[in-house]
Amino acid sequence: MLVPYALSKAEQKTCFHEALRRQRFPWLERPGYVTPATLGRVDALSGASCPASIGSTRKVFLMVADWIGLVGILAGLGLLITLAYRGWSVLLVGPAAALVAAAIAGEPLLASWTQTFMSGAAGFVAQFFPLFLLGALFGKLMDDSGSALSIAHVLTRALGSEHAILAVVIACALLTFGGISLFVVAFVVVPVAAALFRRAEIPHRLIPATVALGAFTFTMTAMPGTPAIQNAIPMPWFGTTPFAAPGLGLIAAAIMLLFGLWWLGRVAAQARRRGEGYRTTPESVAIGEPSGTNVRSAADPAEDRLLRERVSTTDVFDPAECEHGQRSTQQPHFALAVLPMVVVVLTNLLMSLAVLPWLDTDFLAEAAWGSTSLAAVGGIWSVATALLAGILTLIAVNLRRLTALRASMNAGANASVLPVMNTASMVGFGAVIAAVPAFELVSAAFLSLDGGPLVSLAVATNVIAGITGSASGGLMITLQALGETYAELASAAGIDPELMHRVAAIASGGLSSLPHNGAVVTLLAIAGVGHKGSYRDIAVVMLGGTLIALVAIISIGQVFGSF
Repeated sequence: MLVPYALSKAEQKTCFHEALRRQRFPWLERPGYVTPATLGRVDALSGASCPASIGSTRKVFLMVADWIGLVGILAGLGLLITLAYRGWSVLLVGPAAALVAAAIAGEPLLASWTQTFMSGAAGFVAQFFPLFLLGALFGKLMDDSGSALSIAHVLTRALGSEHAILAVVIACALLTFGGISLFVVAFVVVPVAAALFRRAEIPHRLIPATVALGAFTFTMTAMPGTPAIQNAIPMPWFGTTPFAAPGLGLIAAAIMLLFGLWWLGRVAAQARRRGEGYRTTPESVAIGEPSGTNVRSAADPAEDRLLRERVSTTDVFDPAECEHGQRSTQQPHFALAVLPMVVVVLTNLLMSLAVLPWLDTDFLAEAAWGSTSLAAVGGIWSVATALLAGILTLIAVNLRRLTALRASMNAGANASVLPVMNTASMVGFGAVIAAVPAFELVSAAFLSLDGGPLVSLAVATNVIAGITGSASGGLMITLQALGETYAELASAAGIDPELMHRVAAIASGGLSSLPHNGAVVTLLAIAGVGHKGSYRDIAVVMLGGTLIALVAIISIGQVFGSF
């Protein structure tokens, strides 16, 4: 309720207590003013003694209900973060936290669950499940065929132990840019990196940061054309393709890569001067030598339910399916191993720039097809077609090595279900939060930041992704709540939607890398180290590199526009 400053203390107290009883008056006029007629409606509907005779419109104090709503939002976020980090299923935590926020804010609970939460979650699944499905399937087949391990071995052997850090980064970058999920890449590359670092006498504790630089940074958010879900989410809101702002994307990728390599090289050199060597930390466990067989750490994400829940909120692959299917004991030649990834990249490019623009898609405007447009779905179509082409190519060239093809494909398909549902649950939570009237204060705070839509979008995405601990979840919640507003602001300010796309994607990889991030926790578990010994370097290469790149492309984009 709005408490007019012209009222007496007794009258203000009466109105305040009435506000607490009813929690909010959504009909009150904004921003920050109340009229005699409005107060009269409050009197009639609530029985409050707020006088309707205060004269002309007057400036008033803060709306009590908005503060109550903000308490609800914070309570919901606190519950989501705490329980999700403790291993509770996000499928349960998402709606529970949303209902807590709705209850405190005075929203109807059942409607908030069945109409708002489920609409948001279902909309995300309808839009992005094809990418989760095909991405998980492609990653599983690349793993079971031995292709991913072949690529990692060839690249690390070619560069040798003298360039061990660079070799691991390039291997991870190539695999993720080619469409393989983050978890599969980490699972395959960590044992290879362990053997290489041992020969090079580089500290074992640097393995997670090295893998993170190659897999969790520039190929996830900055590289134009990457099939990562973080690059796909902005497309429907800005009407862009996976290759949005290619020049700026390459600049950002170069900044992240060079900064990360500089930092890791600096830390490795310091360790060498101290005579630290490869030795593992007291909290580490032994990592086996790379081979065609399975390698496991003490905290195996495929068996650890807590880690499974965490990684399934940040990746498109459920670790529980890693053991299903049959891994080939033979590895294909490097050219055959890399061919499916080349097909993914080229098909994505052709679909985005040549095939889809040539097609007649006017029928999409009809109600039968969702009254949409090519700009809204074209990016999803491009990535889905590219992944499908890569899967078919992979099967064709590795048919003899995929001895349990049906089991591998079933495992890949099943591996997509938990991640997409977990992310959808977080999106549903975000939809309920955005529907709380007090969220207008939050959105107003973001939108009023100096620097225009680009800075506002970067800050909002970083903050929400940091709170949720998920790049994809945070990005989706941000755009679901504010995406249309940002698109309108960008249009009014003459900002290219491609620049907005690239800023949003890169920003999602910033604060999402905080210690509670599922990908970070899982990577540390696979490498057999803890936060104490390795997280600092992960934070520098992920958070530091991303923020520097973000500042750079926003500055360049504001001066030169998108290119």
